[in-house]
Amino acid sequence: MPSAALDRKTRLGQVWLFLGLITLARLVFAATLPLTDDEAYYRLWAQHLDIGYYDHPPMVAWLIALGKALLGDTALGTRLGAVLATSLTSLVVHDLALRLGAGRKTALTAMVWFNATLIVAAGGLLAVPDVGASLFWTLCLWCLVRAQGDLKRPGLWWALAGLVAGLATLSKYSSLFLAPGIFLWVVASAERRKVLATPWPWLAGLIAGLVFAINVYWNAQHGWLTFTKQFGRVEATAFSPRFVVELLITQALLLNPLITGFLLRGALARPRSQGRVQGLDLSLIWLTSLPFAAYLIIHALHDRVQGHWPMPLYPGLALAAAVMASGLGLGRWGRALRALVPWLGLGLGAAALSLAVAPPGLLPLKRDPTQAVRGWPQLASALEAERKVQGAAWVGTVSYVSLAQLSNQPAIKAPMIQIDERDRYANWPVPPDLNMTRPGLIIDLSRRMDPKALAACFTKITPGPNLARGGRSYAVYRVEGPRFDVVGDGCG
Repeated sequence: MPSAALDRKTRLGQVWLFLGLITLARLVFAATLPLTDDEAYYRLWAQHLDIGYYDHPPMVAWLIALGKALLGDTALGTRLGAVLATSLTSLVVHDLALRLGAGRKTALTAMVWFNATLIVAAGGLLAVPDVGASLFWTLCLWCLVRAQGDLKRPGLWWALAGLVAGLATLSKYSSLFLAPGIFLWVVASAERRKVLATPWPWLAGLIAGLVFAINVYWNAQHGWLTFTKQFGRVEATAFSPRFVVELLITQALLLNPLITGFLLRGALARPRSQGRVQGLDLSLIWLTSLPFAAYLIIHALHDRVQGHWPMPLYPGLALAAAVMASGLGLGRWGRALRALVPWLGLGLGAAALSLAVAPPGLLPLKRDPTQAVRGWPQLASALEAERKVQGAAWVGTVSYVSLAQLSNQPAIKAPMIQIDERDRYANWPVPPDLNMTRPGLIIDLSRRMDPKALAACFTKITPGPNLARGGRSYAVYRVEGPRFDVVGDGCG
């Protein structure tokens, strides 16, 4: 067998071996790790499939529903779609690197480094909107490269780029920044500008718009709920540039400090490279990322940027870092640091996940960082026992987190409802056995409970015993006699 064919076969085997092992590890953790607060909330969405929800577009609910249809209403079923999406993103990163002109070793490195970013190493299995957004964002870049290279069928790849861009917007609204990014990439080159004289980019935009219109229609039917919530973040309230420093430090760590280092060193080594590294044109990655990155910095001038928001940029950044690292003249220590990248990222990710599934108190920590996901079964059992003692027919909460987590516990045998923020559950059917004329129990973190607010909703409230979960106190009130339609209008 020729050496080139042998090298290709070896590299391909390494790709599938790595991907198989890390996917298997994620499936194990996905089955054993308790659901996070947001995952439990999105699990509720998947029980009421729709084309829009209060907080986000619907893709995360669709992926959860797919996993539950295959593996049941379990933690693994909830996360199966996210695990598969991360694995598929890894494959796309590998092939995208090859199609941009990288060697097979560099392409493998790009795939490994994407998984070694700390946010993917620890969070690539979580059923959250960012996972779907990352997949479809990266698929869009892959389709655009295919459109450039396929002279016979460019229209097909532009159409597919529009489709996956639309699916990205149905995952998270930050994917809307893809459109100006693609425009920048097209107009930045005289050769690429020629495509504007063809129908293909305009067809892609039309397809993306039609897909996104699905969620626009839902918002129009529901008082623009999601748009109001998410786009309301854009409005500046106060100038606070300290958040920019926080953003840069946080992303340098979450990307993986070593990957960040190779990105910076590569950028400083080629300040006038015009997007080319090792002869590879990386302008597609830089220019499609630029509008979203600029928005994040502008947002950080007045408010905090949550660590997971830039996640759709991570596949491209990992690819660019791998290309840059391959082209740097590295000494002994530089080569050692390059080899250390996956061990640092995957090691820290595995350690964080292992800590979350380990028995509490295993490590002598003053504060358990995984406390938020622990203790819900015990709290649910204690609450169900108290409900029977109090003769309550239903259970209520004042936060979506408590409702979602307690709804995920089989110990509770009564219908549940969040008594405020009823817009979160627009058009959801009321539990058929919910009878608000009978007494109920309201439970939530003690700091969230306001007896005066409860008294404004119910004619009679009686404090119950406080319950505990992971060092947190949960207040319990027995309530009777709603003063108005709590299910329809909500308290407060």
